[in-house]
Amino acid sequence: MSPTPACRSCGADGLVTFLSLGKMPLVDALPTEQDLLGPEARYPLDVAFCPACSLVQILETVQPEVLFCRDYPYYSSFTDALLAHSKANVAELVRSRRLGPDSLAVELASNDGYLLQYFAEAGVPVLGIDPAEGPARAAIAKGIPTLIDFFGRDLARRLRASGMGADVVVANNVLAHVADLNGFVQGIATLLKDGGVAVIEVPYVKDLIDHCEFDTIYHEHLCYFSVTALATLFRRHGLSLNHVQRLAIHGGSLRLFVERTAQPSAAVQAMLAAEAAENVTGLGYYEDFAARVADIKQRLVALLDGLRAKGKRIAAYGAAAKGAILLNYAGIGADVLDFVVDRNVHKQGRYMPGVHLPIADPLRIWRDMPDYVLILAWNFKDEILVQLDDYRRLGGRCIIPIPSPVIA
Repeated sequence: MSPTPACRSCGADGLVTFLSLGKMPLVDALPTEQDLLGPEARYPLDVAFCPACSLVQILETVQPEVLFCRDYPYYSSFTDALLAHSKANVAELVRSRRLGPDSLAVELASNDGYLLQYFAEAGVPVLGIDPAEGPARAAIAKGIPTLIDFFGRDLARRLRASGMGADVVVANNVLAHVADLNGFVQGIATLLKDGGVAVIEVPYVKDLIDHCEFDTIYHEHLCYFSVTALATLFRRHGLSLNHVQRLAIHGGSLRLFVERTAQPSAAVQAMLAAEAAENVTGLGYYEDFAARVADIKQRLVALLDGLRAKGKRIAAYGAAAKGAILLNYAGIGADVLDFVVDRNVHKQGRYMPGVHLPIADPLRIWRDMPDYVLILAWNFKDEILVQLDDYRRLGGRCIIPIPSPVIA
């Protein structure tokens, strides 16, 4: 492990690297057939721990304009489980916060309007903010007002100066994407009304480490949060983490309720104490992670190679970012897999970054009937297994790679 400087949250020197995945392509930059003729950018993917504030983070920063603005292919509305999750979240917020036509709900990284549509259906005025033009325009087409822009301190100040204040700010799976972490959180503090609440979801670093979810580490995910690191970050900007819920979605996430007035719930206190007791706030918690990651790679490659040696045909389901990391790190390409499928029509006809496997409509599974399907989007495995019921009844088998490769 080698020390490197400059924490993204507290600015302290002395970050300590505990995992290196090598040089990886950008996981959402799905090449076209024409793109395959040219070079493909790769960037180092090293993960480090900050001893000063306990934030886990990657060292490389790819410009957000490169990551999110150029033909960004992720559209949230193609995932049924995420829509159901979001609808339930909105219903509870509308009820508990007594939101109505005089309220305002703002979502940061609002994508294609997958969540704000439920606020709008409940009669609550909404505003989406997202820099990715494709998903943002899809939201606008649904009638969801959306600013195509990056959110931060400056935009929040402009919105406040125009007389806008938010009763609820939703920021799901975006905090980890932000290069200017402090500017983003300060922007939330600026945009919130005095009695408002920010409801933020992030993957939980403890679940990532405990379940060895290394494929959720990629260049779009700059940070990996503990409750301890989050509470410190919010406090720096005059905000208080007042409540936290653990969620199963995305392999294990936190839902955070952040307000101006400090009233931390028993749940917050309990999680802070548990993290201290389990040393999530110390480097030792992370020191054997690289060895466990290498072990999963070895076992998955051995399983797939063994099946191929028996003449079995294997495809993959889910052209997800995590899938690109898994395939590239393990060196799984066209010599092992025949193709990848995905329900997202914006990904079909393109190729997986790095390994350049073609991405097809899921119907290809039934046309070609491979013997096995490797589920790359394992965080939605239950939904995908239901979609593959007929395939499995016909004799097809599925492979779940994380947290340990198994055949389902």
